[in-house]
Amino acid sequence: MTELVMPHADVVFRQLAAGEEDLFDSMPDPLPELRQVGYADGIAGGGYVPERTWVAIRDGKVVARAAWLLPPGSSGSPWLERFDLAAEAEVGAALLRRAHEALGGPQKYYAALPAHWRRRPEVLAVAGPRLEAARLAGLTEGGERVRFSWAGTPLPEASGRYTVRPATDAAEINALVARIAEPDVLTGAEIAQAAGGVDLAADPLAWFRGPVGNWLVALDGGEPAGLAGTAGDVCYPMLGYLGLLDPGARGDLLVEAVRVLEAGGAREVVADVDAHRVRVLAELERTGFRRLRCRILFEPAEVH
Repeated sequence: MTELVMPHADVVFRQLAAGEEDLFDSMPDPLPELRQVGYADGIAGGGYVPERTWVAIRDGKVVARAAWLLPPGSSGSPWLERFDLAAEAEVGAALLRRAHEALGGPQKYYAALPAHWRRRPEVLAVAGPRLEAARLAGLTEGGERVRFSWAGTPLPEASGRYTVRPATDAAEINALVARIAEPDVLTGAEIAQAAGGVDLAADPLAWFRGPVGNWLVALDGGEPAGLAGTAGDVCYPMLGYLGLLDPGARGDLLVEAVRVLEAGGAREVVADVDAHRVRVLAELERTGFRRLRCRILFEPAEVH
């Protein structure tokens, strides 16, 4: 176990020791509305390990904590999943720098924040120092993604212009994926890349390995207009992939995908969208989805 005191003489920075889950959890959760896997559960599942967990302690209290996640069997590098700070940004940055040294260099950080966080002063007060600490530690801010949840809201009526049917086979799915340059929805793309080395936009079947019948094709006069991939048995029901050849099919395909999942017993459906895709965000909200959280990607500066 490594313990360092300088240059913040009143703060001790160190790795967690085995069995110290309670120490990590002794810091009050600053954003309890976020859905997060508990640290003890992460330890039990093997994604978190003490060697990739660091704390900053001042006057006997944890004032910063950071845990890098790597699910068992993953092919990629660990990423910073939990980072909480109840001190100055410089203390958080110092904690990250020391951890980076032990990890062999900076790793990606997916900063989770509540929905509409920029409009909420109480959230900004918590998030601001944490995000600044990441920047001071040498991480560069990248894209932002929004997670949505549909939880039983009545679905709007389809336009009737398009017909939607299950995909015929994997070859049809792959052929359509190859024609779709920028999918609207890619749920769990960060995890697919980090844990499995899978580019969800280019090869979704490498990650979503369920039945081909989980995929839906929208048709306009017999010609493909869009593709949706649902997953009812991966963590929780989700719209894993939504890509269009005709933007007009977005609403009908989205409604039908949710309807299929609901018919299979789903009480909630999640979907992830890049924050800059304004029309996609609006269509999800029109369909009855609500924003759950955002995730901002921070990467090591040398990546850019």
